[in-house]
Amino acid sequence: MLCLALLLSSGAAQGAKPTERSKQKAAAEAQRAGLQQKLTALKRDISRTESAKDDAADTLAESEEAISNANRALRDLAQEQSETGVKLNALGQEHQQLTATVEKQKTQLSKLLREQYVAGNEDRIKLLLSGDNPNRINRDLQLMAYVSQAQARLLEALRANLLAVEKNQADVQNAKDELEEIAQEERDQKALLVQEKARRAALLTSLSQRLVAQRKEVGNVERDEQRMGNLVDKLAKLIEEQAAAAAAEKKRQQLLAEQRAAAKAAADARIAAEKRERLLAARAKAAQAQAERERLAKEQQNKSGKIKPQTPPAPPVKLEPIDDDEPPQVAKVAPKPEPKPEPEPERPSLGPAAPAGAFASMKGQLRAPVAGKIAARFGSKRGDGPSWKGVFIRTGEGSEIHAIAGGRVVFSDWLRGFGNLIIVDHGGQYMSIYGNNQSLLKRVGDAVKGGDAIASAGNSGGNEESGLYFELRHQGRAFDPATWVKF
Repeated sequence: MLCLALLLSSGAAQGAKPTERSKQKAAAEAQRAGLQQKLTALKRDISRTESAKDDAADTLAESEEAISNANRALRDLAQEQSETGVKLNALGQEHQQLTATVEKQKTQLSKLLREQYVAGNEDRIKLLLSGDNPNRINRDLQLMAYVSQAQARLLEALRANLLAVEKNQADVQNAKDELEEIAQEERDQKALLVQEKARRAALLTSLSQRLVAQRKEVGNVERDEQRMGNLVDKLAKLIEEQAAAAAAEKKRQQLLAEQRAAAKAAADARIAAEKRERLLAARAKAAQAQAERERLAKEQQNKSGKIKPQTPPAPPVKLEPIDDDEPPQVAKVAPKPEPKPEPEPERPSLGPAAPAGAFASMKGQLRAPVAGKIAARFGSKRGDGPSWKGVFIRTGEGSEIHAIAGGRVVFSDWLRGFGNLIIVDHGGQYMSIYGNNQSLLKRVGDAVKGGDAIASAGNSGGNEESGLYFELRHQGRAFDPATWVKF
């Protein structure tokens, strides 16, 4: 009993160590870094083609990006917290079941030991030398064997359950550590959010007159549209490059598979040829031996002049068929399993998550990205400037923005003139664009389904009112969303 108690109470306190969540998070960030570097370089390339003229909205960029990141982090943390809570509850139930099973097994083991003690615990040698009735001795030996086997099985099951309890306790502690880690991150992000909102409010107050003046400048609007066009074109090129690289990699893998199959077929053919040669050699040797026996028998008959019963020919060697249509049966030898390479985690990609043609088939059936009033329509004049390339939907700050269809996020960042901007590629060279958001809830490379929340509405980028700027583009050119989306 003391050993069992020590086993249950084992597990000395260990120093704090990274949780599984923090390890997975670090790995995901490392995988995403390469793609993010490409997009950062793309933005930098676009900025170099513009004049160095200062824009008041640029002063807000850092603060608005920080607000977006904090809101996204809080949303992700809330989801993680919920999932970890469910996991912790399941582990608690598992712990209760394991504890009850262990207690039951301890009771059974105690009962067995007590009964064995009461019975006198006769050993086998003593029983065999007792001189008692052989039938009784045999029966008692069998009973002792059954008891020993039952004890062994019970001890093994108890040991396994004690290990399971230990693992369960470690999992529970890891889940608790993760919850505490999440709670601390939430506190940090909330403090950062309050700080950045106050900072942005102060900046808006000091920049309000400059922002109003710059919004009225026709040249600024034209530059914004040109910037968006350049971004979409460069994204399309980057997507095409990644698709070509993915196709080349797929072709390379297919070629490797074909080469492996060809090498295996050649090895099988070589083994079959060697087997065929051995069979032919065995058949020739058997025929030669039979001919030699017949010759010796004939010589013996000639010498004696008597007809002796002929020695029956040796039974023919059973050879395996070698016809082309009936290949020899090669003995089946279990091949050594080839070590399988560790599967690489899926890396973030810009490839579309929807097949080509899927988006075009939904024309006229797409739901609006957000509920609100349309304040500007595609093609209408923007004061003295160019016409609108999309629509502006006036809605409350923080309202959820939803993807109009399935696809993959190819841009999620701040862009001059559009604030916090997110672009979804739907395949077939169709893209949907969502600008002036308060927060971007999805990252580059994320696959989304129609209706998924991808952002929250705001007035980032120096916009005067809260809402969503929404565009649809095909092959880089903007077109009227009203014929596609049910506003």
